[in-house]
Amino acid sequence: MSEAIERHTIAVLVDNEPGILARVVGLFSGRGYNIESLTVAETDPANNLSRITLVTSGTRMIIEQIKAQLSRLVPVHGVHDLTDEGPHVERELALIKVAGTGEKRIESLRLADIFRAKVVDSTTESFIFEITGSTEKLNAFVKLMEPLGLVDVSRTGVVAIARGPRGFS
Repeated sequence: MSEAIERHTIAVLVDNEPGILARVVGLFSGRGYNIESLTVAETDPANNLSRITLVTSGTRMIIEQIKAQLSRLVPVHGVHDLTDEGPHVERELALIKVAGTGEKRIESLRLADIFRAKVVDSTTESFIFEITGSTEKLNAFVKLMEPLGLVDVSRTGVVAIARGPRGFS
C-alpha cells in the first residue's frame, strides 16, 4: 500500500540576494519534486529578507525531506510548514479574460457577481475579471468561465500567513 500524497504550503524566510530563488528551485528540480505554486517578495527591507511561499505535494516522507533540505540551504533563516503548524490563511489572485456577447456575456457577469470577482477591464467583446480567494475558488470560477468564452488566465500563486499573534521567526 502506498503512502498518501499530501499538499503542503511552506514559507521560507531567506536573505534577499541574487541567486537564492534559483537555489531553492534547483533543490526541487534536482530531486524531481514539483512546485505547484511559488511566490516571492521582500518582506523585511530593514533586514534585507524575503519570503518564499511555495506549495508542493508528496508523501509525508518527501515533505519532511523537502523541509530538511530547505533548512540546510544558506541563506535560509527559517522554514515553516504552514499546513502542519496550524491554522493559516491562503489566498491567490487571478486575472481572467472572457470574451463573449449576448447571453454568454450576461452569464459571465452573473457568475462573477456570485464569486465576488471584480471587472477591471471591459470592451464590447470581453471582460477581464480580478478574483481573489482560495485556489479551489479560483479553479471553480475558471471552470465555469470555460464554456462562456474563457480566453486567458494569469495567476499569482498562493500567498499564505499563519493565523494568530505570532510572526515568522
